Amino acid sequence: MTRSDWQQLAARWLDDAKLLLDGNRWSAAYYVSGYAVECGLKACVLKRVADEPQIIYADKKFSEKCWTHSIEDLVLLANLAETRDSDAKLNEELKGNWLIVKDWKETARYTMNSEQQARKLYNAITHRPNGVMIWIRDRW
Repeated sequence: MTRSDWQQLAARWLDDAKLLLDGNRWSAAYYVSGYAVECGLKACVLKRVADEPQIIYADKKFSEKCWTHSIEDLVLLANLAETRDSDAKLNEELKGNWLIVKDWKETARYTMNSEQQARKLYNAITHRPNGVMIWIRDRW
């Protein structure tokens, strides 16, 4: 998949999350919201590879590590942890939103989530101007 493919998937999953919220499908909305972040971060990983192609040779397992659903691992693979942390220190809303998003796990598809949990995650991702997806889009 290309960087553009991941970007489009991120946008589509966010659109789907909104529809699921509007349809009172809290657990599905929660899961799909987090999946949008995962896709956005995978676009960031591909930007890093385009900017630093040597990374795939510097770390033989780099490509294998990319087969993850972990938000934090993807932030690290995209080489964005330091930037995220410094931006979060300067922006309490962004920091709070990352603290919410970092707890999302792929296994959320097996859990029952409340309206509050679903809306909290979705809002942390889409909040303007300090949502996690807005931050990701500036870096993909």
